[in-house]
Amino acid sequence: MSMRVMVTGGAGFIGSHVADALLAAGHEVGVIDDLSTGSRDNLPATVPLHVVDIRHRDAVFAAFAAFQPDVVCHQAAQMSVSRSVREPLFDAEVNTIGLINVLDAAVAQKCGRVVFASSGGVLYGEQTSPAPEETPADPVSPYGITKWVGERYLKFYAAEHGLGAMALRYANVYGPRQNPHGEAGVVAIFLKRYLAGQTATINGDGHYVRDYVYGGDVARANLLALTASDAAIPCGQLTSLNIGTGVGTDVVALEARIRQGLVGVMKEAGRTASYPAPLHGPARPGDLRSNLVDASRAGTVLGWRPEVGLEEGISRTAAWFVAQQAAS
Repeated sequence: MSMRVMVTGGAGFIGSHVADALLAAGHEVGVIDDLSTGSRDNLPATVPLHVVDIRHRDAVFAAFAAFQPDVVCHQAAQMSVSRSVREPLFDAEVNTIGLINVLDAAVAQKCGRVVFASSGGVLYGEQTSPAPEETPADPVSPYGITKWVGERYLKFYAAEHGLGAMALRYANVYGPRQNPHGEAGVVAIFLKRYLAGQTATINGDGHYVRDYVYGGDVARANLLALTASDAAIPCGQLTSLNIGTGVGTDVVALEARIRQGLVGVMKEAGRTASYPAPLHGPARPGDLRSNLVDASRAGTVLGWRPEVGLEEGISRTAAWFVAQQAAS
């Protein structure tokens, strides 16, 4: 059955892939995005875009009233850990007040379900083995704190208003359309620098282990969460699921794969290219040494498993960045 789905942050990296997955499955999509990091070019022209800052309550309510969604996929966020440290008030305004505005608008429109982009990458703290969902939350940054608070608000709204609610706790997401501005998109940052003829810089020793999950796989998890049965996502309660691979890769190994993937893309295009080895800069304060998530429960609840491995994902991402450079 076709649904009307409001995707906040839908012109951004992950949100636009969610919109694509929903449209391919035959659903109607409306988008809220302030275009601070997203782009209209990421969306088909037929998708209604409401250029709205989620901190502005009246504008959020107006967009919801205009589109009248059945369900909500909340991807809009302040997503920079370092900015949250510098500007905790701004982080809280977007990630907490903005979420409350979206939830109140969803309730006003009698939406039946809300899927929320949370973060396994910041909730669990240091983890040298894949952390399951019952791992105690231990966020150390304002960004992580607001994601945890967001889940608590979502749990309250589910119980108070009978919503079906799911929080998807992402590992480190990468892929085509990722914005290279900010520390979150390390794959995009390295690709952009190499294609500009610049040298990449690795923070500290680079032995920071992360779980990298492909953006298309994350979009599929959102589609499954939005369309799952009420038995899988019961009304009146919050279900939280990790979305990752459980496989750790440090930044040194990741950078080598990125250079290798980019050389391969160029070779397929009949071009010879080489890229210099990276430099090492100072370590970034507060960076976790290791963080991995166990996503096996998503397989049980949603039937979701990652399908795109890191080598293939980097190759696809590199090809997209090369195509974007050629088109510009």
